[in-house]
Amino acid sequence: MKAQSSSLMISAAALCLSAGLSSAETIRWGGSTDLNSLDPYSYGSTFTLSFLNHVYEGLVRYDADLQIQPALAERWEMMSDSVWRFHLRKGVTFHDGAEFTAEDVMASLARVSHEKSPLRGNLPAYKSAKVIDDHTIDIELTGAYPLLLNDLTNIFIFDAGWLKANNSEEPTDVTAGVEGYATFNANGTGPFKIAERVPDTRTSMVVNEAWWDTPAHNVTRIEFTPIASAATRVAALLSGEIDFVEGAPVQDLPRLKAADNVTVIEGNALRTIMFGFNRRPELADGRTNPFNELKLRQAVAHAIDAELIHKRVMRGASRVAGTLVAPQIPGYDAALDAPIDYDADLARSLIKEAGAEGFAFQLTCSYDLWVNEEEICSAVVSMLTRVGLQPTLDIGPRANQMPKLTKGDADMFIFGWANEPMLDSYSILVQTVHSKSGTAGVFNWGNWSYPEWDTLIDKAAVELDRDTRLGYQTEVLKGARDEMLFVPLHQQPMAWAVSSKVEYVLQQADNKPRHWLTRIK
Repeated sequence: MKAQSSSLMISAAALCLSAGLSSAETIRWGGSTDLNSLDPYSYGSTFTLSFLNHVYEGLVRYDADLQIQPALAERWEMMSDSVWRFHLRKGVTFHDGAEFTAEDVMASLARVSHEKSPLRGNLPAYKSAKVIDDHTIDIELTGAYPLLLNDLTNIFIFDAGWLKANNSEEPTDVTAGVEGYATFNANGTGPFKIAERVPDTRTSMVVNEAWWDTPAHNVTRIEFTPIASAATRVAALLSGEIDFVEGAPVQDLPRLKAADNVTVIEGNALRTIMFGFNRRPELADGRTNPFNELKLRQAVAHAIDAELIHKRVMRGASRVAGTLVAPQIPGYDAALDAPIDYDADLARSLIKEAGAEGFAFQLTCSYDLWVNEEEICSAVVSMLTRVGLQPTLDIGPRANQMPKLTKGDADMFIFGWANEPMLDSYSILVQTVHSKSGTAGVFNWGNWSYPEWDTLIDKAAVELDRDTRLGYQTEVLKGARDEMLFVPLHQQPMAWAVSSKVEYVLQQADNKPRHWLTRIK
């Protein structure tokens, strides 16, 4: 069957929504990786959060066109520049039957903003909350802040009583190895309920018949199986053992497109893949850090042939990038998006000027996080070796690699950022580019610091005029390119594949499956 573009699938939405919900069906989902946890506050994984969005919900959500719409909050209003009032939906219950109230929102905000929360950076302007009545709550911010609704799309709401009863009022943390009841159990308000969870083996969900919203799907059960091997995922799809793959390997797309029982849906995701550097005075082994020399960072950029990686490793499916955000992200500037020229001779010259000839270091990558990550990193090691550096590939499962990154033990590392759930360039700027300070710089793994950028990012955080705010953010993105803070590589491809039993599935650039909109034939 021929590949279908996401626009063709989306055009069927109105037909699918009006078709009725007469059938009851199971969709078998073969995932490219497992969930980090059932606790959505445990780690900032876009994939895990998108999966758990079937179980938990926020006050607001993105609709099928990535526009913000009401969810657990019916409406909201600004009481002042720093206080937002949310009027909550009545008649909503959690999966255990408990009533949803403002106390649940209060407990969830306290939990996600806790000093131990890995997701505290996803709510950077939060100061406090005040319950007005059972279905009204005020959220106070640190000041004027234009992106609160964007932030709240992925701040999922827990049942306060459930948290207290299960000693789970504090968040867990995947990277620190902190687990709790919420790691393996869930109780949300969403369209599906967790039926079974066996880490690294399977996770099953069943439909929530008491969901407050009107279902657009006819799925009654979701059986999720993590299948790390791309070849095994493809074989399972072709044989009919699974019905949906959100990570179809690009090297197998021609084979999948040729199959009569499979449809391929393609696009480019919002996620930009790039390379970052340790910017501490010393590397983890105690040596003086040459990556603090701009000429060395520029040399690395010119040594990487992004176009060759696009053609050979990504089979032409990626989009070569010159800046840190995708074109769909506010703050993007096409003038910054010119790919960095591959020039091995210039790279060698810059390495010599930087006094870094023969510099030995490790490139830290995983093989189960980004599309074709191992092949990308192997290619980059070869390219950097050719220009006179001595890189060693440090590769392993992300569970092993993430602690190295968060501790600052990586010399150079691969990195990906989709600016989700905010869908604004402020996301990468405040969480990654900004110096570590409070909720800012949570993913600043290289420990860089540019005070002049911090000032602009902080100004953007309180600027309510959109054009002025985006002007500040674009200026920082330009500075990041000039300083070669990261070496941008590409927006990674987005390829899904479904069996012939699937009638409709929505694919958007955020690469998040939304099976509460999926229909089975």
